[in-house]
Amino acid sequence: MKHLAVLLICLLSQCILQAQKGIIPQPQEIEFNGQDFIVQSPIITFDDSLIYPEAEFLKESINRFYQQSLRIVRLQNIAPEKDPPLFIQLQIIRPDTILPQGWYYLNVDKNRINITATEKVGIFYGIQSLLQLGYYNAGKQFAFHGAKIPNDYPNMKWRGMHLDVSRHFFPKEFILKYIDLLAMNKMNVFHWHLTDDQGWRIEIKKYPKLTSVGGWRKGSMLGHYNEQRYDTIRYGGFYTQDDIREVVAYAEKRHVTIVPEIEMPGHAMAALSAYPQFSCTGGPFDVARGWGVFDDVFCPKEETFTFLQDILDEVVTLFPGKYIHIGGDECPKTRWEKCKACQKRMKENNLKDEMALQSYFIQRIEKYLNSKGKQIIGWDEILEGGLAPNAAVMSWRGTEGGIEAAHLHHPVVMTPGSHCYFDHYQGNPRQEPIAIGGFTSLEKVYSFHPIPEKLSSEERTYILGAQGNVWTEYINTSRDVEYMAVPRMSALAEVLWTNEVSRNYIHFTERLTEFSGLLKKMDVNMAHSWQRPVLSTVAQNGVLKAEAKPPVPGKKMMYELTKPGMKINGAKMEYVAPVDLIDKNIQFRVWVDENDSTRYESSLNIRSSLASAKQVSFAKAPSEHYPGKGGFTLVDGIVAVLPRINSEWLGWSGDDMIATIDLGATQTISKADIGVLHDPTNWIYEPSEIQLEKSIDGTNWEPILSTIVAPVKPNMRKKQMKFSPVNARYIRISAKNPGLIPAGNPGAGKNSWIFFDEIIIE
Repeated sequence: MKHLAVLLICLLSQCILQAQKGIIPQPQEIEFNGQDFIVQSPIITFDDSLIYPEAEFLKESINRFYQQSLRIVRLQNIAPEKDPPLFIQLQIIRPDTILPQGWYYLNVDKNRINITATEKVGIFYGIQSLLQLGYYNAGKQFAFHGAKIPNDYPNMKWRGMHLDVSRHFFPKEFILKYIDLLAMNKMNVFHWHLTDDQGWRIEIKKYPKLTSVGGWRKGSMLGHYNEQRYDTIRYGGFYTQDDIREVVAYAEKRHVTIVPEIEMPGHAMAALSAYPQFSCTGGPFDVARGWGVFDDVFCPKEETFTFLQDILDEVVTLFPGKYIHIGGDECPKTRWEKCKACQKRMKENNLKDEMALQSYFIQRIEKYLNSKGKQIIGWDEILEGGLAPNAAVMSWRGTEGGIEAAHLHHPVVMTPGSHCYFDHYQGNPRQEPIAIGGFTSLEKVYSFHPIPEKLSSEERTYILGAQGNVWTEYINTSRDVEYMAVPRMSALAEVLWTNEVSRNYIHFTERLTEFSGLLKKMDVNMAHSWQRPVLSTVAQNGVLKAEAKPPVPGKKMMYELTKPGMKINGAKMEYVAPVDLIDKNIQFRVWVDENDSTRYESSLNIRSSLASAKQVSFAKAPSEHYPGKGGFTLVDGIVAVLPRINSEWLGWSGDDMIATIDLGATQTISKADIGVLHDPTNWIYEPSEIQLEKSIDGTNWEPILSTIVAPVKPNMRKKQMKFSPVNARYIRISAKNPGLIPAGNPGAGKNSWIFFDEIIIE
């Protein structure tokens, strides 16, 4: 019976998959009727001049995607005929009941297409669904799949995407294309990050040096942040106010609201390079070449507020939306602590500390923007010191900030780094472009739940929605932005549009395959990481094996084991279960067997040793923030890569690391390689001392070797310990934490971290 149930589920699943076609995000309700609409010079009709722009958009889109020319005719002007022409009808209705904002009805049969809504935006969303139903049939006729969507509407109000244009600048034409991508996915907010330490990207006529000086830096970082390498090529660019107006008008036609971000009080180096008088020290400053957080920020003196208010006066005239994003994140208080003007303002306003001074700063700006009919939104740091009365919060450091803001009855947009940061890796880092770190796969994005369960029913109403963030420290070109954002953007769009009970990742990936056809027509550089097998290792009875999971359940996979320059098993085989490793250095290569010319492959280098897959215990567990895969992280045969992927490391803050490995039987050993990390910019240091001990019974211990770790350059990750052969079943590695971070380094005075990866025993 169990096998029969599984078979029935699979068959049902296949039926659903076939029925879903390519609509993303999945409609709340949809039925396919098989009555496809063959396009033979039909007419687009509209019944209200209010939606004529939507009719134009449909005509242009059909021509763009499918090279078909249609006419637009007002419905009232169609003469009665015995056999009326085929037509696509757009119609506004006034129902008796209140329908959700963005609601639409779509019906496609062989004679007619009807899109009905209560407002323009609903018509637009119906058009987006219709465009995804287009295809060419076997007779090479252009058609739309026959379908009925009796009821569809967005589940959440804020369905957004962010783009940082400060670290790297992208031309206006690409911004328009980015907005098109949002519109295709029925997303309705574009968060435009226009200013930061590395460049000021919006023309402010009263302060022209913001762009002539602040819009250009003397070079950019090469490689990853930890390498601290730079070029000397002048880099920059900005958008004129005419550019901004064009982008805003383009977005409005696609029912996308733009939220501009003008960073304050931190992330201000670009602005201060142009106008250093608004800092605490007076400068001089350069536009930042590297990434990170800088101590020089806006000084909260009166002339600074005048300067920022003048800037905002021009900003609010350009952006008609409700919100202005003021940043508010990562603002060091170093300069404020020593600034006489800051300390005087704190005293005059009875502010207990610099946190309260930041709150004062934000509230001053909020009050000014409120007077202009705008509301502020900021990153969750604006909660520190007290939240401004009318502020909305964008929760990025997890969901805790959003939960706190909802408790206070403030609007919230969820954008936690765990699920919504699209500058993270989305596939095997060894096969992906360089990224800032982290790991956010397509499936992980799709699993996101924007509304925390711990909120009450009333508090949940304050969660407006969520957005994906694309920070561009390591994203140099428009094609790179597309690769990092697409298709994760689509996964988030479905999370925010479709009711949770209707969402299914397998169905989503099947529809995504169809949806990608439109992306190809737009020449979008879509990432295919989600189509590659996911590789790892697994311990089975103390033996390390290679494991593969298909990108979508049910996909057939093939594999081979190789070494540099030679094959080990001599054949490609079908993967059915974890694979035995027949050498200590193996490359595990796996691909989905699609029976076509496209092969999405994954590979994993596995380094096994006597310690691999053995039991590991700790005197003190690693930090809950960097737990990796528990003890298996140290013996999984996978040597971590840089930039750091958190799941590949174990971390301890202020504590020593003491790990015991049970080799399973007495072995003769003479070498131990211990993976460590030295990354002072992120508070991570090599241990000051490592001690190696052995035991036969796990009770009586004898020292093998102790070493003082000399300072090394950042990122050196292997500590080799060689010694005369000894017999041991248990190995204990004790690594001493170096203590507090020394002065002059990031995090000075705080506990240092020690990080560990693979331990190889031979």
